[in-house]
Amino acid sequence: MESDSGESVIVDHDTPHCMTRNVLDNPVWHALEGPHRVHALGRGLARHYPRDMAPFSAIAEPSAAAYADLAADLPADTEARLFRPAKEPLPAGWQEVGNFPMLQMVASRPPEVAEPPMLELSPADAPAMLELVAIAQPGPFGRLTPLLGRYLGIRHGDRLVAMGGERLRLPGHVELSAICVHPAMRGKGYAAGLTRALTRLALENDDVPFLHVRPDNVAAVSLYRRLGFEVRRELIVLWRRPT
Repeated sequence: MESDSGESVIVDHDTPHCMTRNVLDNPVWHALEGPHRVHALGRGLARHYPRDMAPFSAIAEPSAAAYADLAADLPADTEARLFRPAKEPLPAGWQEVGNFPMLQMVASRPPEVAEPPMLELSPADAPAMLELVAIAQPGPFGRLTPLLGRYLGIRHGDRLVAMGGERLRLPGHVELSAICVHPAMRGKGYAAGLTRALTRLALENDDVPFLHVRPDNVAAVSLYRRLGFEVRRELIVLWRRPT
């Protein structure tokens, strides 16, 4: 179902007053139950991405049954990294490894400024992408992450110096991620250009582009606002491990 604002929503008929919820409130779950179903691991009320693709897991609801399903397929000696709409009570048999807030920002209009020359990256570019990520450290990025969506890059000579791409894909929505620039090439507008290009491609595909950023990353939040993104809500990232 789509709301008047174009957002994909689900209607929960089992909830009093027929509560409407947005798929972006539980993005990993709706990605792995939707467009990224082919990558999903798990059972019942829990799902996981392969860890060399994305280090995220999801539950359909914060219930004991969901956490039991979550533990059943969680790789040994790892934590479940969950994007949740609130800091929910810790279930029995689990320990809190950490938690932190994350802003979810959404764009609804195409960028108006031209982008710098860039190219679409292919699997052959994976070594260069991993090399750049190791230097620029944009966040979780694994060997198979490029399989989740398209990635754009900027080269300086033969070297990849900036890139960005698509990670979570939900019905009608796509997450922009891994937008990063080599430290020696910052200040040239590459991050802004990549974000504009990815935003334009998403909107041309009738997808709503969104991204996640830490609230204390003031420079990034300010940049994304200038590029047409607005804060939709704050999510809580929970890192939990079965004891």
